Amino acid sequence: MATKRKLVVLTGAGVSAESGLDTFRDSGGLWGKYDPQEVASIEGWHRNKALMIDFYNDLRSGLKDKQPNKAHKLIASLEDKFDVTVITQNVDNLHERAGSTRIIHLHGELTKVRPEVGEYDRTFSEKEVIDIGYGTIALGDKAPNGSQLRPHIVWFGESVPKIERAIEEVEKADIMLIVGTSLQVYPAAGLYRYADPHIPIYLIDPKEVAVYDGRIKQICAVASVGMEEFIKKIEG
Repeated sequence: MATKRKLVVLTGAGVSAESGLDTFRDSGGLWGKYDPQEVASIEGWHRNKALMIDFYNDLRSGLKDKQPNKAHKLIASLEDKFDVTVITQNVDNLHERAGSTRIIHLHGELTKVRPEVGEYDRTFSEKEVIDIGYGTIALGDKAPNGSQLRPHIVWFGESVPKIERAIEEVEKADIMLIVGTSLQVYPAAGLYRYADPHIPIYLIDPKEVAVYDGRIKQICAVASVGMEEFIKKIEG
């Protein structure tokens, strides 16, 4: 039996936009409505924990009724023919719900919480992380270790602990696919640079992405349409 080629997929907010989830930087995106320094930074957490808890409670509640879209499902279907790893900047669980089985969440997971101070801060171990589904937490809610519970999200000003694992996956890729990210948020934006110089890299985004690398072939389309075109290209 032939070994499946390794396909690494890097996804951003654009892959979930067709499910009704807000992107961040586009017109009407989250950062047009909220100051990221207030709701998405470690400094914001120390300034106003209640505000940030409420913000992520609202995001978590809104996620419950969202469904994976065609792009998520097509990405999951790639596992039939490829050894697929999805590296996502998204904190939603739509890749999981669409059927993808190997997912690296670079920026954390909305449906999970952890102690404000705990083992994670020392070793990045997730043994104290708690899956609360679409539930809520409140100021004063304590983890088993006695520390305030906080969203299991990587905020501005914090380390991205899974970036090394992501780099290792990209280094082993035979094909790389980038979907729904404008490659502006580092360190994720630089991941493609770790790919073997001889492999093809495809980028799906409805807008031209300013990236100057001759390996990258852009498909200018929304995620679902772009995924259909990508599949035709690699199966053709």
